[in-house]
Amino acid sequence: MKCEALLLATVETKQEEIDYLAEALSHLGITARVIDISLGSGGAVWSPREKIAAMDHVVEHTIPLLQQATAEGNAVVVGLGGGTGGDIIMRVMHHLPMTSRKMLISPMPFDPRAEVADSSIILLPTLVDICGLNTILRQVLDNAAAMIAGLCDTEQLVDARTSSIAITALSTLSGATQSIACGLRAQGHETTVFHANGFGGAAYARCTADGGFKAVVDVTTHELTRMLFTGSHTAMPTRFTAASDMGLPQVILPGGVNFLGFERLESVPPQYLERPHYQHSPLFTHVKLTADEMAHLAVVLATDLNHATGNIELIVPMGGFSSEDAPGGAIEDPALRQIFWQKVSETLKPHIRLTQLDSHISDPETAQVAIDALCDML
Repeated sequence: MKCEALLLATVETKQEEIDYLAEALSHLGITARVIDISLGSGGAVWSPREKIAAMDHVVEHTIPLLQQATAEGNAVVVGLGGGTGGDIIMRVMHHLPMTSRKMLISPMPFDPRAEVADSSIILLPTLVDICGLNTILRQVLDNAAAMIAGLCDTEQLVDARTSSIAITALSTLSGATQSIACGLRAQGHETTVFHANGFGGAAYARCTADGGFKAVVDVTTHELTRMLFTGSHTAMPTRFTAASDMGLPQVILPGGVNFLGFERLESVPPQYLERPHYQHSPLFTHVKLTADEMAHLAVVLATDLNHATGNIELIVPMGGFSSEDAPGGAIEDPALRQIFWQKVSETLKPHIRLTQLDSHISDPETAQVAIDALCDML
């Protein structure tokens, strides 16, 4: 089937640029259809409330149009926009299948992490504003056309559901996740690993709700610290309930629940630097939880797990919850682990299996217990 590029743009402000992209695609044998997402202001200056209402209206109108267009044929969805257009485009794209072919060409006047957390969108920075053609923008649009032509040659899966096992990961737990993933693959299981850094958990939750997995090993429950206290993250209200809602077998570990995840050291608020902390890398700083924070987190996690109807086991390795929660580590704290154990023991319902280990979360022993526990459920 012949491929078509569906080009989203605010034509009233981006006519010249979208026409150039359409022509570049034509030279490569790709048919382009422009979908106008203009607000229709006619040059009038609207109040912020009026503008937001108009944006919402365009999004609501465009979603079904795009869903129908992509369902009817072989299409690549491409958006060209700045702040307003880019926001509309990403909101619309979120309603398309997670891994469908989507691209946003934009100067990126916003942080796109939340929007791409659970939707695979190719981001192509223009480097310059989309405000008239110039040498740089022409080259970017020519590059975009070549990329779109390549996407037209890719085969799309009709059904993304698999028999894979989902695993959540973070580099401070690489020993645990690697051992568990390798062990499960050695037994013939496919594994799908999500980087649970405040954004990857959104993709995990959406894939799980879409029926993408047969079981879950949630090693990195660290994202709950971001949702409850502080740290960069996107909204993911079903992060710790999606697997339970699907009735999936689950093995849960308290990976990384002992620290708050900040970015560069110089960006950490001063009050947090008074606590034990360390630089995980030049980009990331980890700060130890307080006793009260750990108690609250443990109760919230256990309460979420209580909703599970399928087989589920929480494994608590009392030798440490992350790489620096170990003898000599920057945030080692056996008392904090004991608080976690006490609170989950008090809160979990009887149907949730609770296992305590002496080992560290990244020890091979912990990985093997997790693998055996999950395989017993399958």
